[in-house]
Amino acid sequence: MLNLLNPLDIKPKYYGHGKLLLTGEYAVLDGARALGLPTKKGQQMNIKKTNSTDLIWHSYDQNDKIWFESTISLFDFSPVTTSDPLKSEYLQKLLKNAVRLNSEFLSQWNGFKIETKTEFPIDWGLGTSSTLIYLVAEWAEVNPLLLYFKTENGSGYDVACAFADGPIEYVNSSDEVSYTEIDFNPKFKEDLYFIYLENKQDSAQGIKDYLKAVKNKSTLVKTISQITEDMKNVSTLKDFAALLDIHENAIAHHTGFKKVKDLHFRDYAGSIKSLGAWGGDFVIATGLGTTDKTNEYFYSKGFNTVIPYKEMIL
Repeated sequence: MLNLLNPLDIKPKYYGHGKLLLTGEYAVLDGARALGLPTKKGQQMNIKKTNSTDLIWHSYDQNDKIWFESTISLFDFSPVTTSDPLKSEYLQKLLKNAVRLNSEFLSQWNGFKIETKTEFPIDWGLGTSSTLIYLVAEWAEVNPLLLYFKTENGSGYDVACAFADGPIEYVNSSDEVSYTEIDFNPKFKEDLYFIYLENKQDSAQGIKDYLKAVKNKSTLVKTISQITEDMKNVSTLKDFAALLDIHENAIAHHTGFKKVKDLHFRDYAGSIKSLGAWGGDFVIATGLGTTDKTNEYFYSKGFNTVIPYKEMIL
């Protein structure tokens, strides 16, 4: 039953999808073509005018529990009160950048009550920040990618996923920043699973580690771009698994980072690939024939979040 007293039960005014990066982690920063997967679950935002001259901000998790709240001054977007100073600092930066892109945004000194809700656990790394950037960009009527590049140092693929209707090919090079929705819908998706490694990664630190470690960038970019191109056209699970392995080997070779399969799953009979910053968040795995067998293996290793492809990906 619709609860009219809870604005989070009303159709959201703004909505953005979460994301996973199937190909291109790290190398997308240097211009490699990447394949991004918007997730079915995302983040929503509802906004209501108030009689105050502040912004009242409440962020809810997937269980409708508040994980961040703040009263924000419209003068400089500094927190009057806050449950988390670091998150308030980030939000202040985001709102200021939105105003720089649209000087009319929040210029009337009208207060608002803003309520956001993530549909996934915030420690999953599916894009709490990137979906927020998109939501604020929509509210401010500015280009989401421009707002992203003023606020973050990553590739921007995650923001492109937030407003995509399906998988995308994404490029961020010195010559272009582009995204193209592609027809990527593997016939063998029943044999693909996403596993959460119970370890939320710091994306900014992951980028720093990569930039310090990477060697032969041009070769890596060429290799990963070709894998992305091949992945778009893959037709069998065997070929898909081979591409996952080639990708893992390429990143490991050019950075010295240890592959997730070597760290946790040496005895796994299928292929496993990191998604995003190595060492945490989600990996993708080819299954062991049945969902029960696949789940049993990962559960035995202590990883209890195993999500079939068709349940995760938009």
